[in-house]
Amino acid sequence: MLRTVDSVHGYTIQATDDELGSVKEVYFDDERWGIRYLVVETGSWLSSRKVLISPYSVTHINDEDGIIEVSLTREQVKNSPDIDTHQPISRQLEGDYSQYYGYGNYWTGPYLWGAAGYPEYPMPDAGSVPPMSERPEDLAQRATDEQQDSHLRSSDKVSGYHILGTDEEIGHVKDFIFDDKDWAVRYLLVDTRNWWPGGKKVLLGTKWIERIDWSDSTVQTKLSREQIKNSPEYDEDAPLNRNYETELHQYYGHHGYWD
Repeated sequence: MLRTVDSVHGYTIQATDDELGSVKEVYFDDERWGIRYLVVETGSWLSSRKVLISPYSVTHINDEDGIIEVSLTREQVKNSPDIDTHQPISRQLEGDYSQYYGYGNYWTGPYLWGAAGYPEYPMPDAGSVPPMSERPEDLAQRATDEQQDSHLRSSDKVSGYHILGTDEEIGHVKDFIFDDKDWAVRYLLVDTRNWWPGGKKVLLGTKWIERIDWSDSTVQTKLSREQIKNSPEYDEDAPLNRNYETELHQYYGHHGYWD
């Protein structure tokens, strides 16, 4: 199911024994575009400490009650590595976190979640994953490159970033749309009204993004202002279905990520 990050903001994280807190934001990586952690405000039971909850532990999302169920206990979370969410999170800290919980390192394999396309726990057998899509030498280089830089970005901080087209600015980031099965970020929700009075909201596929510049808070895309202006409008009040996605990809001349 496709949903916005904003739609789960404030959802209660329910452990196997008690509540852990509520979702404040998410961390995603800007290379493979996966949501790697939910940032959870724990409240008084843990001195209002913020903790990271990985999609590896999510077992169910209850939209009716605003609850995300996880396969963790309060004691596990209490004793987890203390990660300062106000500072950049290094790969070493992520490694400590993964080792503590027994998760795989998502950055060491060829798929969105390392050894698999989904945050499965325990990790799948080698025979249960799809064929490798990258050459071994490319994977080795990727592993080397990613030892220092985790590419993790805060959804709160990136919200509001300006979107730059091939000619002019085309809007700003309003939200993120992700698939709650594989936790892949599929689209940025773009508000165009800062340059187009009375304009519309549109979706920008993450595969159509060239780079994010953290120094000047911008997102660079390969699209022009005219393309964005004539693209299918996104209605926030309507369910995002495959018909709309197909129309959107066809308009830009791209294959769907589901193909």
